[in-house]
Amino acid sequence: MHKPAATLHDGTISQSLGLLIVLAWLAVHFLCIFGPPLANWHPLALVGVVLVQAWLSTGLFIIAHDCMHGAFAPGRRGRNRTAGRAALMLYAGLDYDKMAPAHFAHHRHVGTHNDPDFNADAPSSPGRWFLHFFGNYYTHMQLVRITVVACIYMVLGASLINFAVFWAVPALLALGQLFFFGTFLPHRHSASPFADQHRARSVGAGGLISLISCFHFGGYHHEHHLSPQTPWWRLPDARKTLPA
Repeated sequence: MHKPAATLHDGTISQSLGLLIVLAWLAVHFLCIFGPPLANWHPLALVGVVLVQAWLSTGLFIIAHDCMHGAFAPGRRGRNRTAGRAALMLYAGLDYDKMAPAHFAHHRHVGTHNDPDFNADAPSSPGRWFLHFFGNYYTHMQLVRITVVACIYMVLGASLINFAVFWAVPALLALGQLFFFGTFLPHRHSASPFADQHRARSVGAGGLISLISCFHFGGYHHEHHLSPQTPWWRLPDARKTLPA
């Protein structure tokens, strides 16, 4: 497997981009949850903000994902762990320390019964696969954390409806985005065989669509499996240097 060494310069860019994503997510989160009631929103503006927040929520997960592989802060294990924990908590109250081992199992056993991201009983069915995928990562503690935050926000004056629309809905949309573009399409079984033992394919032509769909983890998914230490924003360049 080709594993180019991550540089401090890469880490600076990754952390700068990560900070921008987090700040943008926090701005939308607090301004909208503690902002005007939904009745005061124009429908198009409401849909637009929810979709932007869903994309930013996907970005939070991608930050945590890069942290798992040490690509967020190369050589800084503690910083990666801290940033990853924070990103997943913001995203949907997820436990980084439980998700990281599962993600490494995905890389070790990709496309097999031992792969927690894969449904070997329905390798071409997005519906059954998604239920399996969701069941592997949902925990009751996640729901408890979200409920506690919701109660605190309501005590501080937030609307429960705003909380649901501007946090829960974007998180669920991001889950669908991560699953469909970052897991199902790259790893599904089809008439075209996989290129190698990674059982992963890159979907589409890449570029801006790849960035919008899943921070390049659909358009350059095979490249990610060839070089897990490559940060998300460098995956398009990795295609030029990694073996075909």
